[in-house]
Amino acid sequence: MNIAIIGLGIIGGSFCKAFKQHTDHHIIGINRTPEVAQEALSTGAIDEIGSEQSLKKADVVFLCMYPQACVDYIRKNGAYIKKGALVTDAAGIKRAICPQLKELSEQFGFTFVGSHPMAGKEKNGFGVSEAELYRGASFIIVPCGAPQEAVDKLSGLALSIGFGSVTISTPEEHDRMIAFTSQLPHVLACAYVLSPSCPNHKGFSAGSYRDVSRVANINARLWSELFLENREPLIEELDILAENIGNIISAVKDNDVDRLTQLLEQGHRVKQALGE
Repeated sequence: MNIAIIGLGIIGGSFCKAFKQHTDHHIIGINRTPEVAQEALSTGAIDEIGSEQSLKKADVVFLCMYPQACVDYIRKNGAYIKKGALVTDAAGIKRAICPQLKELSEQFGFTFVGSHPMAGKEKNGFGVSEAELYRGASFIIVPCGAPQEAVDKLSGLALSIGFGSVTISTPEEHDRMIAFTSQLPHVLACAYVLSPSCPNHKGFSAGSYRDVSRVANINARLWSELFLENREPLIEELDILAENIGNIISAVKDNDVDRLTQLLEQGHRVKQALGE
């Protein structure tokens, strides 16, 4: 197939490299910055540098941009997309954009299936993309009313480039769970490194500091958009976290060893029961 990947950052670049390494599909790379597209071509990550005209021959289109930018791109260029083509996004939120993309699919005659690759790094850009980024990762599909044939097609593509599993979800369930598994840890990491003690951590830190602070190396603009577009589920998780931290603070302030031990043991039991 002809697969167009729009946005050649870490996610889009890794899709390009994975498809080139694991499949025989023809990969068309489209990027706002020409230099990045040229780098992708010269390193063999794509077969050709594309434009909106290239969408006319694409069987599958991956939108690997900021959430609203995906919508804006289709609104501007949807008329170029081949009728019946499969279009998916890789955005980290779904409720805010899936209805818009679904409506545009009906307007322009393509099939939209939402998706979200659960993989990444704390760094961004094509330079840190890699063919094995998705090895063993979960690929979330949000069908948005698409026919099963399209869902199966996208699932097959994901598994063909190394994803370990496919999870089917709704926009609501996706955003609720992502608030906990992805957005909350990023909030926690950023809040953690804002401590005045952080600059002096060297010589006093080991794995705990590294694990908690890792994702504070954040793309602030992108994550601000993700947080605000998903603010209701995120606020719910933040309120729960604040309550749990407050309970621990109270136990420490009161020098209540029994209460503190009970709280810490609850966390230990939850983590142990999950086995991961």
